[in-house]
Amino acid sequence: MTAQQLDQFAAEWVAAWNSRDLERILAHYADDVVFRSAKATKLVGTGMVEGKTALSDYWARALESQPGLKFAIKDVFYGPDMLVIVYTNHKGVRAAETLRFRLDGKVVEASACHAAG
Repeated sequence: MTAQQLDQFAAEWVAAWNSRDLERILAHYADDVVFRSAKATKLVGTGMVEGKTALSDYWARALESQPGLKFAIKDVFYGPDMLVIVYTNHKGVRAAETLRFRLDGKVVEASACHAAG
């Protein structure tokens, strides 16, 4: 993916989250996606969520538990077939999402790290 395509992806990614439309969010991810986040442990009992169906269940619960959730992109970093989106949430907490892409442009691995707060 080119830098322009990655910038477009990041813009659509944050717009999807801010729309709170779960299907729009999930459209970015492969069926066999692996997602890692310490925050997942609180809702699903593990920091690693495997597969789009399990990810859908987790994010549905997360969206329900945070009705004011909104993200604002602060920076974007590029790597080979990967992207890091640095953002803040509605509470001002800083986070970084590392996304690794397959050739078809779908995210196959994702990791979310959050600052304390």
